[in-house]
Amino acid sequence: MSTQSATQSTPGFSADDGNIVPGSSPLEDIEMGIAVGVARLRLAHFRCYPAADLKLDGKKSVVLTGPNGAGKTNLLEAVSYLAPGRGLRGARLGDVTRTQAADQETWAVAATVIDGTGMETELGTGLDPVSAGGAGARRERRVVRINGEAAGGPSALANRMRLSWITPQMDRLFTEAPSGRRRFLDRLVYGFDPGHARRVGAYERALRERNKVLREYGTHADAAWLSVLEHTLAEQGIAIAAARRETIARLRGAIAAGVGPFPGAEITIRGQTEEWLDHMAAVDAEDRMAEHLRDCRHADANLSGTGTGPHKSDFIVRHRAKDMPADLCSTGEQKALLIAIVLADAGVHTGMGHGSPILLLDEVAAHLDRERRLALFEQLAGLDAQIWLTGTDRELFRPLDGKAEFFTVEDGQVTVEGDGPGPGR
Repeated sequence: MSTQSATQSTPGFSADDGNIVPGSSPLEDIEMGIAVGVARLRLAHFRCYPAADLKLDGKKSVVLTGPNGAGKTNLLEAVSYLAPGRGLRGARLGDVTRTQAADQETWAVAATVIDGTGMETELGTGLDPVSAGGAGARRERRVVRINGEAAGGPSALANRMRLSWITPQMDRLFTEAPSGRRRFLDRLVYGFDPGHARRVGAYERALRERNKVLREYGTHADAAWLSVLEHTLAEQGIAIAAARRETIARLRGAIAAGVGPFPGAEITIRGQTEEWLDHMAAVDAEDRMAEHLRDCRHADANLSGTGTGPHKSDFIVRHRAKDMPADLCSTGEQKALLIAIVLADAGVHTGMGHGSPILLLDEVAAHLDRERRLALFEQLAGLDAQIWLTGTDRELFRPLDGKAEFFTVEDGQVTVEGDGPGPGR
């Protein structure tokens, strides 16, 4: 994979970078193209990898073992960029490029993915080198190619990949700022509604523009331009809130029941936009939000930010058996709740015949007791999509022998278990 071919300059989008592209198709219209596994993964200038090429079964799970700092999580992060958003680390795009890369060399990820029928699709994404830095550089943006053709931006990947992940950094998901919980919930929403990525991107662009106008001009800002931005915020914001509510309704029963030894949870989304939807039709909620934003221009100018909208909502989780907020549970209980939600989401997709999202589980097994670790492996075996797992202790994954492909990662080198050092196989 050449860096140039994967990062040609095309209009881009991510749910976090604010560039807008045409809408996605409904899930049921593109179901046959949704990937259930990665059959080949190629990297260029990505984190610690100048280049890498992993050839995989595409259906079996993938286990990456090796010491801390070897590059295991970097491989999971590369896979996470096959979906909209900023990847499992939420990194600034320019920070992903390998430190030793030459000028104008930017990171790129390409993959051959297979859907439930065995059909292959070629996906490529990377940092647009024109936006990567230097005099006159534009805002950093990620570009995408599908089967060799420019795809308009990362939102197009929502029609091709469903991904979910758990990382050690998410151990603090329930105790830190609501923004992380919103991103987690939105990842679940993407699985049911690919168009959600486009809506989030359009909303965030309008939000940044309104904040900028109010910050620079205050009460002297152009009222007509603010009205246009506020109409966009209301239209997209209410749609975002409605999609989140619908996803929670889909998942609530499965998550409340728990999965094996992993606890059940009560989930909801709480915010002003959700309250409006509780009491009025969506079209009326749009009008109410636009009116509220107009009335709050002076207050928002003083705040240097917009005080109302789905960007202020919070995803609330309670441990069902203990009737306790997740943030007051022990660290182990919070981890178990997170695993239960991800497994329940995967199970719902499987039960609906959609195929489970591809799961990226970074250092999950090491923090589970034996009962829960074996239960996790058993649940994963019942899903119909590829699972990627990492860990430092090969022995923890012994129950997956014969059911997964094993790779050893050390100093940025990936070795098929039993083979010599190399970039893949």
